[in-house]
Amino acid sequence: MKPYKKCSCRYPGTRRLMGKACPDLEKRGHGKWYGRYDAPAAPGEKRRQPEIGPYNTSTECKEALAKAVINRGGAAGRTTDPKIKVAAFFAERYEARREESERGEGLKPKTLASEKEIIDLYVAPGLGHLAMARVTTDDIRGLYAAMRLINVEGAEPGEHAELLRRLLKARATRDGGRRWQTQPISEARIRRVHAVLTGGFNDAVHAWKVIEVSPAEGVWRTKGGTRRKRRVRPLLWTDERVERWQETGQIPSPVMVWTPAQAGNFLDFLEAIEERLYALYHLDSYWGLRRGELVGLERSEVSIPRRRLHIRASQTDDELDDTKSEAGDRQIVVDATTAAVLKSAAVQQAAERLHWGEAYQDSGRFFTQQNGQALRPEYLTERFALLLDMYATMRARLDDGWTVERVARRHRRPVAAVQIVAAMPLPPIRFHDLRHGAATMLLATGADMKLVADVLGHASANFTRDVYAVVAEELAEAAAAAIEAFVPRRNRRRAGSG
Repeated sequence: MKPYKKCSCRYPGTRRLMGKACPDLEKRGHGKWYGRYDAPAAPGEKRRQPEIGPYNTSTECKEALAKAVINRGGAAGRTTDPKIKVAAFFAERYEARREESERGEGLKPKTLASEKEIIDLYVAPGLGHLAMARVTTDDIRGLYAAMRLINVEGAEPGEHAELLRRLLKARATRDGGRRWQTQPISEARIRRVHAVLTGGFNDAVHAWKVIEVSPAEGVWRTKGGTRRKRRVRPLLWTDERVERWQETGQIPSPVMVWTPAQAGNFLDFLEAIEERLYALYHLDSYWGLRRGELVGLERSEVSIPRRRLHIRASQTDDELDDTKSEAGDRQIVVDATTAAVLKSAAVQQAAERLHWGEAYQDSGRFFTQQNGQALRPEYLTERFALLLDMYATMRARLDDGWTVERVARRHRRPVAAVQIVAAMPLPPIRFHDLRHGAATMLLATGADMKLVADVLGHASANFTRDVYAVVAEELAEAAAAAIEAFVPRRNRRRAGSG
């Protein structure tokens, strides 16, 4: 409502207040400014329009009205009491976001369900009893410290004992006490919780006007400030770098990429030892899916006859969620060889289903454990490291003079697998670097940078170009040399000759 003027003048005789009817209100300095606003009413209560004032000017009154509307009910009908508790605020915010989702706006249902799980498991039991205005950065850090104690055998909770107790109780009661993961909470999971907290507190500052400053700001800051870390770009394992690594054991960069020949040798090795998840490593090496996307890939999103994969979900920790970004939701058209490999994997899964019978636990995923349960993302990393270690050990024994047959007997592997190991050394990379290797091979084929970005699920081709600039340059040199050697010439002029 608009501000209005009234005064304390009274009618002669009756002594009743004139209020807004005083004829002198038009005179400058006569009367004061007041206003009314719609306040939330209790169930069964009539409409409430409290009056505020007096104010010396219309502008002061308008500002006070705006503040009252925001802090005591507002146009959106939100309960924005500055003393509201964290649990109540996040619950009300979640309901508002859920209504948006049901209207086809805002978050996707899976993302919303993931946020609700975080609120129930961590935010509400950890901070829910505190008033929004009383939460500090130390409170949030304490929550994360308690989360790091979950499932850690022999951990001493110390000052975080009570907080840890509440978190464990929440895990024991949500969803009927379902069994949550038994592994310690990962840093990635804590970052996701922090993202939910940050979003909530930012809304409390900017949209709901409950608090003035977000306590989530600065939680990850160190004494050195918040300067962004320099992006580490992948380097190719060239012959020269491999030779240097064999001599010194030094790895040139934290992010290294196999050449197509090295990647092919590794896949040949996996095929020779009949690695159960060979198809997964093949798919990753060729098309660069993220670890969570591989684990979260559902059978219903794989069309082998059409050679199509629709990447719609990603497994993070103990939950299936949307892809990392909107660009991550993508369709990939794979090559015929990869389609054949995936078909073999589907046949293998069907055989395992028959073998396990009623004990088979169908997770609906394309890559699973033998009993059908979903894989853990960490398992892929652990298994990959084990396979590389096996390869390196076999290679070391060959270098020590062991025969191929002796190494095969010692490791109980086919002779063909040992012969593959003997073909070349395999320098170390991380599991995630298979994704970088897939990008490398796509670039080597001359694929357009935008296509490579789409396959990898990058939001921008510029990002892809920036990350793989060094690798692309090295591949260009190799391509130039290959072209020179490809064209036969009778009297080829050598560089530097007259």
